[in-house]
Amino acid sequence: MPILAGQIVTAGQLNRLKPTVYFAVGSAAHTGPATNIDITGAAINLVTEVPGATYEAECVWDADTIGTGAATGTARLHVDGANLSPLAVFSDAVTSDRGTFSQNYSGTLPAAGAHLFKLVASPGTDQRIQGVNCSIKVTIHEVV
Repeated sequence: MPILAGQIVTAGQLNRLKPTVYFAVGSAAHTGPATNIDITGAAINLVTEVPGATYEAECVWDADTIGTGAATGTARLHVDGANLSPLAVFSDAVTSDRGTFSQNYSGTLPAAGAHLFKLVASPGTDQRIQGVNCSIKVTIHEVV
């Protein structure tokens, strides 16, 4: 947002120059098989003031094998009713396997108002998502 010489700048314009950061951590474990289940606690409700705000999201999931299967699981960011790509993909071959998987996202929120960002996952058979080790960080940039 350019500020012109002699322009009267409002507090709202100045507030939007600073990015806003939101953070949430999961609070419960989820065992597969399951498809696109919400990671309890790993959700952020926020409100933007102007249309066209952009976001950057950093997402982390913790997957643990609890049986003998060699399943492949996936996880992703869900924004305003839509599952997004790219996927975080994990596959565990033996019971002792465990891993922390991450993915990054960016995009534009076309409308001003309330928005929901949340982590979802699709653990396979004998996989558990350890929610207390899952996190989401969203940075909002409003420049209009």
